[in-house]
Amino acid sequence: MAYDGAPFAGWARQRDARTVAGELDGAILAVDPRASRCRGVSRTDAGVHARSQWAAFDPARSLPTRGWLHALTQQLPREIAIVRAARAPRGFDPRRHSVDKHYRYTLLLSAVRDPFLEGRAWRLPGLLDTTLMASAAQALVGEHDFRAFRAAADEREQTRRRLSAVSVRQHPGDPRRWEIDVEGDRFMHHMVRIIVGSLVDIGRGRLAPEALGAALATGERRALGVTAPAEGLCLMRVRLDAVGVDAWPPERKDRSGAAPSAERGGGGTAEG
Repeated sequence: MAYDGAPFAGWARQRDARTVAGELDGAILAVDPRASRCRGVSRTDAGVHARSQWAAFDPARSLPTRGWLHALTQQLPREIAIVRAARAPRGFDPRRHSVDKHYRYTLLLSAVRDPFLEGRAWRLPGLLDTTLMASAAQALVGEHDFRAFRAAADEREQTRRRLSAVSVRQHPGDPRRWEIDVEGDRFMHHMVRIIVGSLVDIGRGRLAPEALGAALATGERRALGVTAPAEGLCLMRVRLDAVGVDAWPPERKDRSGAAPSAERGGGGTAEG
């Protein structure tokens, strides 16, 4: 799936709020009243977007994967799109098959608003020392205890995570836009947004570059910077170790026979 997270209170179901999982559940039940509820791979926060969110459910009806994609699309709001559908074993849970995830955060360094990036980027009117940010970010690569990089409400006991890459780079087609890419095996509540906020505070001179390493060593949240706003964050890719069969639309290949990298890991709805 792909979705604009702005109108939703996150992925996870909530009793009195509009959520992505709630919308998908409604679409599934409209097509198949005896189907199970959906199971997502990542619980994105309120306002966070996704280009590759995997979800699975167990149907009672038998439809081809193309039929499921079109039937669900007709029932979903325009902010949510089914990108690909595939068949998976009944009870398939994408979370148990997740290998790694790629998040991208977009910064807009501009004194004025851009209506085409509204709700898609964190606008900062001043300049940032992006070279310093990129250098400081490397302290996060590898396996560490990231307990300092989580929201206060996140009470999980296991806080070790492995980040394979953290980069800070300028958008090739727009010098005002900078992208912070974070790739790793698992993430905690607000983890990427705290990383981004801390890097931005380093870039604007409010936080020492050594603060990231110190926070990893001490586990103290107060050693870090602000939590970046949700609207600049997008779940770009989730790589699974199993993605089902009979996918539709079929994966396109380039002239060499390889699937384009942007499409590997594209989301879908699994049919049991």
